[in-house]
Formats: sequence, C-alpha cells, structure tokens
Amino acid sequence: MGKLTVLTLVPNAGDRLARCLESVSWADDLFCVVDAKTNDGSEGVAREFTDHIAVRPYENAADQRNWAIPQIETEWTLVLDADEWVPEPLAEEIRRIVAADGGADGYQIRRRSYFFGELIRYCGWQRDYNLRLFRTAKGRYLEQRVHSRVEVQGAVNVVEEPMYHDTYRDFEEYFATMQRFTTWGAADLFEKGKRARLSDLTLRPVVKFLKMYGLRRGFLDGYAGAVLCGLGAFSVFLKYAKLWAMARTGTPGSGR
Repeated sequence: MGKLTVLTLVPNAGDRLARCLESVSWADDLFCVVDAKTNDGSEGVAREFTDHIAVRPYENAADQRNWAIPQIETEWTLVLDADEWVPEPLAEEIRRIVAADGGADGYQIRRRSYFFGELIRYCGWQRDYNLRLFRTAKGRYLEQRVHSRVEVQGAVNVVEEPMYHDTYRDFEEYFATMQRFTTWGAADLFEKGKRARLSDLTLRPVVKFLKMYGLRRGFLDGYAGAVLCGLGAFSVFLKYAKLWAMARTGTPGSGR
C-alpha cells in the first residue's frame, strides 16, 4: 500500500492554514516549508499539525517545491497551497489512488475557487485543473517564477472530485499578489527574449477581458465576475507594461 506526503508552502496564511492542514490530517506525512519572512504566526499553526517543518527563504514556488520534493520519502506527493483544502469526497478518491497498484503516475485535480468570498462558477475558472498528485520520484516543477507546473515522467490522469481554493478576499490582498506575479511574469518573458509590442499593451488586455467575461461566461457570475474579469485584464496590461520598462533599462528586475 502506497503512502502519501502532503507538501504545503506556508506564507503569511495563519487564518487559512488550519483548514488546509486539517483537511489532509489523514495523510501519512505533512511537510510544511515555511517562508523565512512569515511573521503572522503561521509557523505555530503548522506545528499544531506536524513536526515535519522547514524554514527557508522564499524565492518562488517552483524553487521551494523542487527543494522539498527530493526530501519526501513516501511514494506519493500531494501539493496543496495554504489557502486550499480537500473535502472528504476528494480525500476518499486520493486514498483509493494511493492504495491501488498500478494506475497513472500523476493526476490533474479539478479546483473550484472563491473570490471575495463568492464561489466563481465561470470566467474560465470552471476549467481549472492542476497536476497536484504524483509519484514523488517522477515529478519536478518547471524552473519559472510564476505559474510553474509540475512535469511528471509517465501517464497522467484526471480526478473530477474538486479541491477548493479561497483566493483573494479583498483588494489589498489581490494587488499585493498581482504586483509580485506581474513582475515575475514579465521577468520570465524578458529572459526568454520577449519584448512588449504595442498590441500587448492595448489589444491583449481587451482580449483577456472579452474571453473571461463573454466567451467563458463571466457575466453569469454577476458583480464578482465583472470585477474578476476586469482585474484579470488589468493584470495582463501591467505585466506587459513591466516588460516594456525592463527593456528600457535592460534588467529583468526593473519592472517593479
């Protein structure tokens, strides 16, 4: 019978972390990698659930996870963010997969997300699948600063039972994250030799909004959908504006 470690990166998330770790307390091991700058008591919350804790400076999620994965001794790893949780139907499905012989080497898990406290059913988020469960020896994250994904050597299947994600609760939280992600995203593009075109600054944000709000039916999510689609378009604009600024100075850190 296979065993499972849940890997969780811990930022300042003390108000959400307990729900996350409680939802996977049945796992064989909980491995929490705490950002060295965390100062809201999140490390103390993590220690209520596990002694397997490491404190490490945070560069980006891919770097942190790739550092942690080789230290995991169980056959299976489930990656769970501090603002996510696993309901019982999904927990049962994960336990079945881990206990079975054979099967795939990785599993895409459907994710349903809340925005400002409201469950988003459209805006493209209804298609949100993430490869989070995989055989430890066969998974490694792509080396990129933002939206990195794990690559699995072997077959990948899909789990339809959803996990849940409590995203941004207010504008302060959204804009703090957006600043980091747009800078990292622009730096990744800059280092690949990409440069901002005028259409990236003018047309691309509009297309992003129309896709989210129209094609992906964000209008059915009411006010929350309209706000989310607008912010999504602005994030695209800001990323390419930062890429334009980086090209002016020739350094990938100049778009902050």
